[in-house]
Amino acid sequence: MTRPGDPLPAEDGQDLRDAGRGFLGTLEPAVVTDAAGGTVYDADAYAFLDGPAPATAHPGLWRQSGLTARHGLFEVTEGVYQVRGLDLANMTLVEGATGVVVIDTLTSAETAAAALALYRSHRGDRPVTGVILTHPHADHFGGSAGVLAGAAPGVPVLAPEGFMEHAVSENVQAGPAMARRSGFMYGTALEASPDGHLGCGLGQRLSTGTIGLVEPTDSVTRTGEVRVIDGVEIEFQLTPGTEAPAEMNMYLPARRALCLAENAVHTMHNILTLRGAQVRDARQWARYLTEALHLFGHRTEVAFATHHWPTWGADRIEEFLTGQRDLYAYMHDQTVRLINRGLTPREIAEQLTLPPALERRWANRGYYGSLSHNVKGIYQRYLGWYDGNPAHLWEHPPVEEAKRWMRLLGGVDAALAHADSLVGEGDLRFAATLLDHAVFADPGHEGARRRLADVYTALGHGCENATWRNAYLTGARELLGGPAPRRGGGGRGMLAALDVGSLLDSLAVRVDGPAAWDLDLRVDLRLTDQDRVWHVRLANGVLVHHPGDTPDPRADLVVTTTRRGLVGLLAGRGRGDAVYEGDPGVLRTLLGVLEAPDPEFGVVVP
Repeated sequence: MTRPGDPLPAEDGQDLRDAGRGFLGTLEPAVVTDAAGGTVYDADAYAFLDGPAPATAHPGLWRQSGLTARHGLFEVTEGVYQVRGLDLANMTLVEGATGVVVIDTLTSAETAAAALALYRSHRGDRPVTGVILTHPHADHFGGSAGVLAGAAPGVPVLAPEGFMEHAVSENVQAGPAMARRSGFMYGTALEASPDGHLGCGLGQRLSTGTIGLVEPTDSVTRTGEVRVIDGVEIEFQLTPGTEAPAEMNMYLPARRALCLAENAVHTMHNILTLRGAQVRDARQWARYLTEALHLFGHRTEVAFATHHWPTWGADRIEEFLTGQRDLYAYMHDQTVRLINRGLTPREIAEQLTLPPALERRWANRGYYGSLSHNVKGIYQRYLGWYDGNPAHLWEHPPVEEAKRWMRLLGGVDAALAHADSLVGEGDLRFAATLLDHAVFADPGHEGARRRLADVYTALGHGCENATWRNAYLTGARELLGGPAPRRGGGGRGMLAALDVGSLLDSLAVRVDGPAAWDLDLRVDLRLTDQDRVWHVRLANGVLVHHPGDTPDPRADLVVTTTRRGLVGLLAGRGRGDAVYEGDPGVLRTLLGVLEAPDPEFGVVVP
């Protein structure tokens, strides 16, 4: 969110030139569909961004959205190409001796296949000879099946150490909650228009196709590790704890090209993303950018990332990386300084500003992350949710607190009159707070919902930060009865890629504890294609598991199947070829205490 009167940096046209450099062509029409003909991604819908910024859009966000909306195939340098603007992230293609190595595979199989086809239409029908996944966020690995379709068996898939662990924790275990929240952050239900969806700051939007997960065949375990894939020499830098818990930059010495993954892009990034994730380490983030400068800066002629457009020239690359490094270092150091003066997260967010030298850089503007919610993330990393004030230690839950506020104010109708006065005074922030209480106290009060929707819309139209705009406008949409935003889910494509331990972990977090308090069940899973037995026990409301070599004589049921058959069984697709020894009712009882996630739980209403 931009403070009133905050000036934009001077415009020199460099970003526009860089965003268009090397353009070779695009899809015509630039619309990607699925097998049933449904639209998965529509880049043409953002053509309106070629015009001037309207009153319903912050001019800084309008500018950024116009840059990220540029779509097609671009040459980065000889032998290195990017498909940009056909999903939230970029696909990078590095030509090797016999084919092409793909760096990151977009969100869905459909956009990935379309991006690869676009590349081949300009560079020939080169086979995929390698895949590199920079980090475990779905917009970078979800389209792997679309890239590997038709590829020869044994194509190497390389990722940083810890990739699968974190892909599972974000996209499976906490996936339902993150998907619901990401619908607000990314504005998946909003229509592209000058008063609706402009973009996400990091790119235009997530595609809504088929998300899958392919397990890497190999991992990078240390900085300085060098691999050769299809004749392409690649030097790696591990950057764990930055934009993702497992992430890596890479250098292509033959091309003098540096891939910065998502560690340096043309916006302030998130220390704590609005969809929810592990809090990132701003201090380490800055240090890894310093390391990248020392390792690669003097050798690099072009730097590119998995979002946005590249930067060319050694001097400009150093300036860009230095600016990004100092951004995260300043946020971290000054937040900690104010923590140690006793300020709370909201107080720090209100007080902290960037130095003019950093604020005047377009690439440091808060289009995706924001200074306000980033400093709260840094506070959370050090001190957690509690700000030390005992009044905040045992507060009522939202509905009960809201009812008490309404009683103090004289009821919902009286609260609406107060809110109208706040809007007239220009205090939209407290009007939103007050009206939120009114809605939670009486969700069926149409006047409260309409007024809050109006306030959210006004707040959204004033945001420079795309994710804040999307959250406000999505909230307004839901208050007025619009459908909940949906994100294309991984579903079976994700489950099929999990190892057995991760698959059973995904069940453990679904156990309805109280419903399982009195159960004590033992199930052995004998997997014929792994020559292993998994011992599963549900007791005290807790599902635990461990592998073994021999069956447990205490097991109530032994299920003999394959790993694939187990996925189908646990996903509710029937018994299949599984063989049961013992009481089949045990498995039915176990599956019966698993709670299905609610993909549309209340956010702006109880």
